[in-house]
Amino acid sequence: MQLLENKTALVTGASSGIGLATAQRLADEGAHVFLTGRRQEALDAAVASIGDHATGIRGDVSRPQYLEPVVAAIEAHGRGLDVVFANAGGGEFAALPDITPEHLETTFGINVFGTVYTVQAVLPLLNEGASIVLMGSTAAHTGTPAFSAYAASKAAIRSFGRTWAAELAARGIRVNTVAPGSTETPGLKGLAPSGQEQPMLDEMVAAIPLGRLGRPEEVAAAVVFLASDQSSFATGGELFVDGGAVQV
Repeated sequence: MQLLENKTALVTGASSGIGLATAQRLADEGAHVFLTGRRQEALDAAVASIGDHATGIRGDVSRPQYLEPVVAAIEAHGRGLDVVFANAGGGEFAALPDITPEHLETTFGINVFGTVYTVQAVLPLLNEGASIVLMGSTAAHTGTPAFSAYAASKAAIRSFGRTWAAELAARGIRVNTVAPGSTETPGLKGLAPSGQEQPMLDEMVAAIPLGRLGRPEEVAAAVVFLASDQSSFATGGELFVDGGAVQV
């Protein structure tokens, strides 16, 4: 039996990478998945790759008004919402002297404000026993130079997970955080200056006990676990998918 048969899910930032891999896995497990993304062409391609169990809605989670069509589409589907994967996010390197207001606004706008706006918008749609999975990061637990704004934004996500788990427990809604380490995605390679991608990746791999980068589908598997009844007694927690980088 599929783990999420007849369930409805929302994945933000689902056009590529971990978001797309997770949307695909949720659909494979029987859910109808609503995908959001900022690039229409990439979003259309993602929906096409998943098939009939996917609906794409273009939007920017850092702006609350862009979530209104998402809510309307889920309402029209008529089954409420069982799974939320607040995945949309991003970041870039900036050493302390180089942090600008624009850098902070962009990083926190997507990672922090966008997560809050997303969960707020869909709260009335959540069915009893629903699962919310927040996209954290191992960066919240380490001291990576020139990555402080991103790390701080992900530390905020971890805090949200704990507090929202307490707030929503009375509705039977679980809230957990998934914390990927270095994972093979377009966003990871985009962190490096042109021509420096491979040296950066080699340095990351050297710090991972399992000796390789993670794959998006490995993070997706963890999200599906947290989204399904397989983790029915887990809430307020953080699941690391990092090859041992933080814990070993």
